[in-house]
Amino acid sequence: MTQKTVAAPRQSLSVVDNRTGKAYEVPIKNNAVLATDIKKIAAQPQDGDRPEDETPQGLRVYDPAYMNTAAIESKITYINGQEGILRYRGYPIEQLVGKSTFLETAYLLIYGQLPTASQYGAWQQEILHHTYIHSDIEGMFKSFRYDSHPMSMMTAAFATLGAFAPEANPSLQGQKLYTDAASGRSPAALKALDKQILRIIGKAPTLAAASYRMRQGRPFNRPAQGLSYTGNFLYLLDNLSGHEYQPHPVLERALDALFILHADHERRRRRLRRPLRPFPRRRFRERHPHAHGDWQPRECARLHEEGGEARARPRRLWPSRLQEC
Repeated sequence: MTQKTVAAPRQSLSVVDNRTGKAYEVPIKNNAVLATDIKKIAAQPQDGDRPEDETPQGLRVYDPAYMNTAAIESKITYINGQEGILRYRGYPIEQLVGKSTFLETAYLLIYGQLPTASQYGAWQQEILHHTYIHSDIEGMFKSFRYDSHPMSMMTAAFATLGAFAPEANPSLQGQKLYTDAASGRSPAALKALDKQILRIIGKAPTLAAASYRMRQGRPFNRPAQGLSYTGNFLYLLDNLSGHEYQPHPVLERALDALFILHADHERRRRRLRRPLRPFPRRRFRERHPHAHGDWQPRECARLHEEGGEARARPRRLWPSRLQEC
């Protein structure tokens, strides 16, 4: 008695173009089809087609906001928002938040495996060594307006770092600097890449804190010795010349967990559930009748003489966060 074997289903998609009657078989790999295979489905222009449709050049896939388009194949991060799953290099986020640190997770994301005790010690020491920034960058921060957005200042600061590391600039060292490093063809390029990783991770909290302190009108802090990565960030943000400043351990651990959750966003794009709408100007003026267009931003409840009467001129504030000066 012979046993019949059932053939495995073909990993492909059969498509019939009703415009031409042609049949196509599109391969399926990792539950995805290539857009270039879809482009092979071509036809001649018909009545009603626009020149912009480029029908003879192949079928296109229309996907506004990338709701169902895979742009890359990642072995680093897996995100499933519907099931609440997030994995870095195969490790569940719950394990990393509960048993790891941000710097250890960063090492995992970059190099593909968790560091040993000696590797982690050297990694942490090198990153904390690169937390300091050049004094000229502090001068760059002071050139911004007092009410500049922190993200604008931080973006400019990261761009400014390139002026202090010409050996890591592809425009000066060759366009293949980092591609040669990633492929392992150039040990010198790989060394430059590793140093840039240390610089960016190390200086990120210092630049972020400087953006915040600039917005608050406070002097900049220098990185402290003997604190963790997130503890040093809290010190840079909050220290007010207190020599014995110590970050709260609960807040420090919570911030470290937040950094782990946001360590890698991959490239998934999401749409807002509801579009953001600007605050109606008329409603704001009805609620705040003293809001005149001739406010002076730096002044707060300053008295001005007009027609023999003194009136208070309020400070220009965002409608959503009115506050005392």
